[in-house]
Amino acid sequence: MKGHGIEKQTSTPYRPQQNEVAERANRTLVEMARSMLHAQNFKKSLWAEAVVNAAYTRNRCPSRALLSITPEEAWSARKPCISHMHVFGCIAYAMVPDEKSGKLDAKGTKCLFLGYCEGTKAYRLMCVQSKKIIKCRDNEFMEDSTCGQ
Repeated sequence: MKGHGIEKQTSTPYRPQQNEVAERANRTLVEMARSMLHAQNFKKSLWAEAVVNAAYTRNRCPSRALLSITPEEAWSARKPCISHMHVFGCIAYAMVPDEKSGKLDAKGTKCLFLGYCEGTKAYRLMCVQSKKIIKCRDNEFMEDSTCGQ
């Protein structure tokens, strides 16, 4: 591990202030999540979704510590694409597959955009009507509209 510049350091139990870098990163993510929740008038119960979205976003932002490249770029050695990113909490219509709807049923379900699914090209959405979290690839985003929860 030392060949990669990684060094193990221990800290005193119950003294988180000794690990300044990790504590600052956690604080940044929590502040980002708080801002996203308040901007959309969301309940605090969606805090975990906001933190995951904040981490995803933060990993795609340039960092001074990495000489102006993104953490994602440092990890994968390629510049991340951000064209798929959307505003947290915006309204998104998830397309209903033909197999799950009748001829005259709606083609989409109104949802709130929460984030990105790991390892797939799908998005995490919360259905406005049922309050269930769904994964969906085919969506129409209305980034100028929100539906505060």
